[in-house]
Amino acid sequence: MNDSSSESYKKAGVDITAGYNAVRLMRSEVEKTFVKGVMGTIGGFSGLFEPDFSGMQRPVLVSGTDGVGTKLKIAFLMDKHDTVGIDCVAMCVNDILCSGASPLFFLDYIALGKLNAQKVASIVKGVADGCVAAGCALIGGETAEMPGFYPENEYDLAGFAVGMADHKNLIDGADVKPGDALIAIASSGVHSNGFSLVRRVLEVNEKTLSRYEPELKKTLGEELLTPTRIYADAISALRAAVKVKALSHITGGGFYENIPRMLKEDVCAKIEKKALPRSPVFDLIMQKGNISEHDMYNTFNMGAGIVAVVSSDDASRAVLALNAVGERAHIIGECVKGEKGVELY
Repeated sequence: MNDSSSESYKKAGVDITAGYNAVRLMRSEVEKTFVKGVMGTIGGFSGLFEPDFSGMQRPVLVSGTDGVGTKLKIAFLMDKHDTVGIDCVAMCVNDILCSGASPLFFLDYIALGKLNAQKVASIVKGVADGCVAAGCALIGGETAEMPGFYPENEYDLAGFAVGMADHKNLIDGADVKPGDALIAIASSGVHSNGFSLVRRVLEVNEKTLSRYEPELKKTLGEELLTPTRIYADAISALRAAVKVKALSHITGGGFYENIPRMLKEDVCAKIEKKALPRSPVFDLIMQKGNISEHDMYNTFNMGAGIVAVVSSDDASRAVLALNAVGERAHIIGECVKGEKGVELY
């Protein structure tokens, strides 16, 4: 007989039976992510995955971890929880894609003030949707009910991804040189960075989130809760078409922090601002907050979710390959000789 319940623990604010119910509700969403290599199902003490090393000379595991940050505050105010899981997967998976790895599996961690089984299942649905888009499996996770630590209606969400690449196929920027082209793959908006600033300058609350913004052609809430784009298919198509020398995921720190991470010491990225596929939301943030252009490019992706370095001879072919799989890609500049960094003009 399985009588796993505790009235004493429940009185302290933790209902363990709600956790069991959440697992039951999320099971079908989790299992839709299962790919070759997954062993077992959810509910055990660990997630098991058997990687396929066939055809690989020197397999390398590549991992990344991240959370969603204060974008979650938008989800709380809108009481919409089925997309932030996509953000969580994207922030981890896009990082490992930059190393040339293919995502294998993902695990999440959800900490809440009060466990609502339906809400947890909705969050995990988003995580599962993100995993499907990334081509990886959701093989486990943890839900922690922490009364007194988080408010009842709030939670935090984080996770990590593991991918794999043959050593010879890793992308490390070693071949980047002056004259190479910079290709931007468009973002879906603000993604999951800079929301502490966004919430302050746009005076985010239930009323402002429901307000229709003509320049955005949607409500502010719809714009801000748009999930971070997952670039697994885009990078796969790009690598099939041309040699990719380097990749940068434009997250917190914007251009000035992230682009130099893919450059060599004597190479500078010279970028034409007008060539960026910039979303109107960035102009709205900049105007409402009276934010300097430097701070905008030092905080947000400004329309470029991923920046790739390819040979100048391959630039046009790279853009065509990305556009063919539904991405918006543009040549935004070139690598020049100089101190490692970014020059915007």
